[in-house]
Amino acid sequence: MAFTRTRLFTLSTLFAALAVPGAAFAHAHLKHQYPAADAAVTASPQAITLNFSEGVEANFSGLTLTGPQQAVVKTGTAKRNEKDDKQLIVPVEEAMKPGDYQVDWHVVSVDGHKTKGKYHFSVK
Repeated sequence: MAFTRTRLFTLSTLFAALAVPGAAFAHAHLKHQYPAADAAVTASPQAITLNFSEGVEANFSGLTLTGPQQAVVKTGTAKRNEKDDKQLIVPVEEAMKPGDYQVDWHVVSVDGHKTKGKYHFSVK
């Protein structure tokens, strides 16, 4: 009977050890964005909004917005939505002319992991 308890304890411990790292090593993945990837918007957006799979640290997160001829578009300070720590909002501080734009974003999740990515959209 002791052998069975020992085996059960060992298997339970092994299972717990394997289950915990999955949560500990999670990263904030981009789930939705506005303007959406590959979208064509009819007006210059006032902000770029990024929604992630987990909470992000606004002080260590941000983006670079580039437009036609690789011109950098001026943006404001990245802020987290007060009601949703998974949403990052970056104000666009100048009107965007018609053309193709690229968003290069980087975030640090609340657990300290860094993630980055990019996507495109256009203004008509």
